[in-house]
Amino acid sequence: MGSVEFVVDPALSVQLLGWTIAGCLAGSISGLIPGLHANNFAFLLAGVAAAVPGPPLLVGVAMLAAGVVHTFVNAVPAMALGVPDAEMALTALPGHRLVLAGRGREAIRLSALGSFLAILLAMPLAVPVTWAVNRWYAVVIDHLQFVLAGVVLALLVAERTPRRVLAGGLAFSLATALGALTLDVDPAAPLDAGGILAPVFAGCFGAPVLIDAVAGGGIPPQDDSAIRMSRPGLVLTGAAGTVAGAVVGFLPGISAAIAAVGVLVVLPGGTGGFGSADDRSYIVATSGVDTANTVFALVALWTIGRPRTGVMVAFDGTGAPVALPLLLLAALVAGACGSLVVFVAGDRYLALVGRLDYRWLSLAILGLLVALSALFAGWMGVLVFAVASAIGLVPVRLRTRRVHLMGVLIGPLMLAGW
Repeated sequence: MGSVEFVVDPALSVQLLGWTIAGCLAGSISGLIPGLHANNFAFLLAGVAAAVPGPPLLVGVAMLAAGVVHTFVNAVPAMALGVPDAEMALTALPGHRLVLAGRGREAIRLSALGSFLAILLAMPLAVPVTWAVNRWYAVVIDHLQFVLAGVVLALLVAERTPRRVLAGGLAFSLATALGALTLDVDPAAPLDAGGILAPVFAGCFGAPVLIDAVAGGGIPPQDDSAIRMSRPGLVLTGAAGTVAGAVVGFLPGISAAIAAVGVLVVLPGGTGGFGSADDRSYIVATSGVDTANTVFALVALWTIGRPRTGVMVAFDGTGAPVALPLLLLAALVAGACGSLVVFVAGDRYLALVGRLDYRWLSLAILGLLVALSALFAGWMGVLVFAVASAIGLVPVRLRTRRVHLMGVLIGPLMLAGW
């Protein structure tokens, strides 16, 4: 048998590292911008990818690194902004509940650890996931409407009480109607990057949080950054989030939040017993799913030749070869950079926001979301944003999970399959 010889080109290695770092810088900046959803950032990347001067492989590496780092860093403004009044803690997001309890610094670190665990664990999982996809992907896609219907049913059952199940069903139905009426619209807009998705997601998931934060008291004093989660629990949740991220990376319509809820229903533990959606576990799982999604979307592009995320659309637009081992290494480097940025910038971001007038800050970011909606989707985007914001308040007011709002994507996909 002949031996395999690996050749390292120092010049190419330096170039790859440089382009990776450049992508990390872009992802760090974008991740810290309030209201810039990962999907819209990815579509912005896709819009500029073809115009970036440089060899396609190096430009593709930069796009991938930017997308990976964004999934790390966007947790920082998500934790610091939109914190409601303490009286609304029961309907607040898990990260905001920890901030209200003075554990915001810990929450930021849990998010970074969940994402970095996902990067580490996704590498060895790439091979078995590729095998599974090659074997089962066509079957799953042929029956996608039944798979998605099962996901929706599981999310509703996870609400546990009849009132919350009905509330979740109402939120899902309204979101489905919104998606069915808007997702196929291609509005004229100043910025051709993402279209109607920008106001839809900003309204459903961003605006309700900020509306409640207007009456909030801001960020209370924060305690130390010690992790109050067992190491086995952290690793187990991160691993489960990584596996769930593989599902998100291949199946359309399944979001990180949906996968994270699935993880918490399956895993034992948490403060509420079996299946408890413990806040710390939720943060680790969601961050892990979000980051693993980017890695497995790369594997999906290599395996089935289809870009499943905006970042992969940007990568595919460069014409770069899908050199999987090299790109996985770049993703690992980007993950390390993303963790470092979160640890360095997170506490400072919390402290800065804590010194500002929270009411006016929340109103300003709401204004920014309106402006982004107009940029991405024109005047129609502003109207869609307003309607989506009203729908986004439904699960909050009825005290059911916001994840049912993903019906905006799942619902139309299900209807198209019947």
